[in-house]
Amino acid sequence: MGGPEMLRSYLRLVLFACGLLIGVQVPAFIDDYAKRVEAHRIESQQSLEGFAETAGRFFDGDLQALVAHYWASVDPVMRSDAQSIEYLVQRAALLEREWLAMQGAWYRQVWHLVSAADRQLLDETLRAFRYQVLLTPQAILWGLCGALLLAWLLESLLLLAGELLGAGRTRRVRQRHWN
Repeated sequence: MGGPEMLRSYLRLVLFACGLLIGVQVPAFIDDYAKRVEAHRIESQQSLEGFAETAGRFFDGDLQALVAHYWASVDPVMRSDAQSIEYLVQRAALLEREWLAMQGAWYRQVWHLVSAADRQLLDETLRAFRYQVLLTPQAILWGLCGALLLAWLLESLLLLAGELLGAGRTRRVRQRHWN
């Protein structure tokens, strides 16, 4: 084996290695997103503590009733605070939903990230993400799957392009004439 065949083998190895390195990033990114959601969730809960206590004393713990009370006030300061509190309540609910979504099985987490993740949190996680190689069984599996998929896809595309451009014809013609 030499020349083009050897080069092709090395290209396959490089593609496989690239796919492996890309694949092991998936669990790391999922973990980073889940940690970011949890940190924001805890911070959100802390920012609502005082309002939750007030809602507990006067509205049986119903934060929405507290917000409605603020909105109903004729005092412009209270109405202004109603907007702030309503935002905090909505944000806390969003973070709770995100946190619950990231508590499921790995395939549900991936589906959530692909289809329904909060765009702001996703962008924040992408900006802060640092490539890492986790050597957990899940990361290794993602890496191997990514490697095989990338190598198979690119080689299939190259073979298809070669067929369309006629790159394989000369060898077939030679084989047909020599047999």
